Amino acid sequence: MSVSDGEYAPPKYAQIVTAIRRKIADGTYPPGSQLPSETQLVREFAVSRPTVVRALQVLQLRGIIDREHGKGSYVKTSPPATDDTPSRPGRAVLDRVEGPDAGVVIAVGPHPAPANVAAVFSLPEKAPVMMRRVLLSEADEPCELVTFWCPLELAEGTDLGRDEPLTVSVRQHLQGVKGLRLDHAVERLAARHPLPDEAKVLGLGKTAAVLGVFARVHDASGRPVLVIEVTLPGALHELEEAYAL
Repeated sequence: MSVSDGEYAPPKYAQIVTAIRRKIADGTYPPGSQLPSETQLVREFAVSRPTVVRALQVLQLRGIIDREHGKGSYVKTSPPATDDTPSRPGRAVLDRVEGPDAGVVIAVGPHPAPANVAAVFSLPEKAPVMMRRVLLSEADEPCELVTFWCPLELAEGTDLGRDEPLTVSVRQHLQGVKGLRLDHAVERLAARHPLPDEAKVLGLGKTAAVLGVFARVHDASGRPVLVIEVTLPGALHELEEAYAL
């Protein structure tokens, strides 16, 4: 049975990212120029404002544009270094500001650690750890499930265990509240079928394909302090990476 390309099109925010990057590359938006306003982009792409905001956040995280509150978005005068251009789902969610435009907190609190998470923290399987799970949607369709795991002692005194959206990114929150500086991450990407809870939340069949990201985040001493799991429906996402040969 053939399937049209449209059924596997990336989400709208990703299409906007691609379109803007092409216009930057062909000189439509030269370095230092201001991008159209959010309102203009909403009209141009016939999407909602949250979709445009998310696309601009992705471009900012990739080092392609700068955003100034109350002024707009500007193309950076220098292209991002090659090391900054690859897609890194774990890093993106660490630096994403929670809020209405960045998903809904659907589960939070102490939770028995799965075997792979317990192993990272050198804990017995099913030992309690803090879990924070956020669901992102595009045009009311679930498109990304993000789960943060961290030791209970690290979560103590933070808002990671609260069901309200954080006003800053998880990275900024941990640094501001705990003085914790995240140093590096080891990220693994696998194609697989969704777990039962993932299938239910994302509205997928049990044999659907998903991209599963498992990232171990370490502080400067090398101690693992955070695990990030990102589940991406395979039909809605593609990852692009640029590198020198």
